[in-house]
Amino acid sequence: MHLAGFLIAGPVVHSHSLWRNPKHDVPFLSARYYMDIAQTLERGKFDLVFFADRLGIADRFGNDKTIGIRYGDQDSTRMDPVPVLSAISAVTERIGLGATRSTTYDLPYHIAREFRTLDHLSGGRAAWNVVTSMNDGEAMNFGIESHLDHDQRYDRADEFLEVTCKLWDSWEPGALILDAEKGIYADPEKVHYVNYNGTYLKSRGPLNIPASPQGRPVIIQAGSSDRGRTFAAKWAEVIFNISPSTELMRRFTQSIREDLAQVGRPETACKVLPAVMPFVGQTEAEAREKRDAHNSLVEPLVGLSTLSAHANVDLSTLDLDAPVSELRSSGTQGNIAMVSRVAKEEGMTLRDAGRRYGESVMVPQLCGTPKQIAEELAETFRSGASDGFVISPAFLPESFTEFVDLVVPELQRLGVYRKDYNGSTLRSHLGI
Repeated sequence: MHLAGFLIAGPVVHSHSLWRNPKHDVPFLSARYYMDIAQTLERGKFDLVFFADRLGIADRFGNDKTIGIRYGDQDSTRMDPVPVLSAISAVTERIGLGATRSTTYDLPYHIAREFRTLDHLSGGRAAWNVVTSMNDGEAMNFGIESHLDHDQRYDRADEFLEVTCKLWDSWEPGALILDAEKGIYADPEKVHYVNYNGTYLKSRGPLNIPASPQGRPVIIQAGSSDRGRTFAAKWAEVIFNISPSTELMRRFTQSIREDLAQVGRPETACKVLPAVMPFVGQTEAEAREKRDAHNSLVEPLVGLSTLSAHANVDLSTLDLDAPVSELRSSGTQGNIAMVSRVAKEEGMTLRDAGRRYGESVMVPQLCGTPKQIAEELAETFRSGASDGFVISPAFLPESFTEFVDLVVPELQRLGVYRKDYNGSTLRSHLGI
């Protein structure tokens, strides 16, 4: 079983209650906060920690910033995750380090340099969570009136990955010689121009950094639309997914494995990790009390602000207390489809849907004793529904501390989780 810790460099993760932790302040603007969290996850032998990111505030709800900023939605503050990971790399040795970067509002040479640098500084632990960006607010921050349509974003992303990988490969592993006596730094015959000329992108290369421990950083992806899954099957080595039930996890994982086969990649080339939000208690009742206390802190409007941003649609025009009909999206299609389906199945109003989205962005919440949670995760894993899990915290640092100290030993006892790392790079942990 592989485990990843989910974070955002800000006050909110999937849990919109996180910054309202009733036990203590949450110093989400400090480096030490993230360093301590990463050290806890490394103590629990997690494969990696990765940071989601977006390039703008959420102002689609009411076409204004007021609700998101007032209540603290998922985009109210997001610091750049790459500098945060640089700080984390200095105080950890084994855990993988993933950051989100967009293929729509960046250029391949920048990305290739950033992640090659991180891979060197961390000793081979870098991962890139590839996103295509999803709404007009991000576009306007880069001087563009509206974002590319869904499939065009993925077409550009395909080119982006092609040229970025060519840049990473532009230095052969043996190019760096460092012969001080002869004064030979590197072999120019093993450093190559790229000369990429595509529909969307051009780059001459080569990269100006030698080959790193992993060669290429691990590629993470979270696309769940048909086009997103096609992209993921071609490029991804870790796929992050939100599925509200074990059966939906199983269906998604099976669809990914079928997509991998169609492009000639083995199942082992890509790990599928659905997200879960655990609440751990000495008894199941205590765990449910923790969950209910957490969920009670959610303002429904804050969930609707995040949902509007994810869907790239203004939900403020709908009646908050009317049953949810089909919601459409030009942004994250998988999320909005999931909300529509669950809302109709459970007879939710829009206000109910906002509260649910604010609680967890539809990540399933697990309640139980350490043994119960470990057994549930182990059963899901053994059934083939996943290759492991992304653990999404309700509160920090408590959620990760409880999981590492209480659930991880139970997973180890069940024989489904490592007792120590395999090798030193993220690729070696993941077995890819």
